[in-house]
Amino acid sequence: MASPAWHYVLKFIITGDAAVGKSSLLVRLTDQRFLANPDPTLGVEFGSKLITLPGPDATVVKLQCWDTAGTESFRSITRSYYRGAAGCLLVYDVTSRRSFDNARAWLADVRAHADAHVSCILVGNKVDLVEGEDPPGTRQVPTAEAAQFAAEEGLLFCEASARSGAGVEGAFVRAAEAVIGKVRGGMFDDSRSPGVKLSTPGAAVLGNAAGEGVKEVCC
Repeated sequence: MASPAWHYVLKFIITGDAAVGKSSLLVRLTDQRFLANPDPTLGVEFGSKLITLPGPDATVVKLQCWDTAGTESFRSITRSYYRGAAGCLLVYDVTSRRSFDNARAWLADVRAHADAHVSCILVGNKVDLVEGEDPPGTRQVPTAEAAQFAAEEGLLFCEASARSGAGVEGAFVRAAEAVIGKVRGGMFDDSRSPGVKLSTPGAAVLGNAAGEGVKEVCC
């Protein structure tokens, strides 16, 4: 009997305002490249990635990531993709105060529709735009303020750059570690939680070891 290619499949969602770089984060994760001029997401896009979590067990998880549109016109559609999600990247743009202020509403949506034990990480994207602060004042969301918000809401937190790749995979890894920790703690029922699936012996990897890339999903 063949060994499974991965131990768990985890459903992740990526949410936040339009133009904060959600699609770019997903493409950076799956394809290790940067989308300089991404088209607006219409509904949802899908991408997957195999990652090995650090630790003696070398747990391999397959992340199935749903990148959701950040515009109000698609809100009812994207909410349906939240259902049962075990992990979430809640993304804002560090140069956009509005995108950070709106994160609270996106978080409420996630908590209303995803799994009750969903693990969320707040991700401040586009830190490459504020390195050295030239011109001064480009950053509109101080790191300390975002970290405090995350702590108050029980979220993980990091800053990242889809352009350079800094912090991107680490964000997904930290959220995945939190999910697996909850699985092992008995919070997820493997047979009933749609966001967490155990592998079956002989499961084959679709695509390649790096991931399947990003696919557009029709609405």
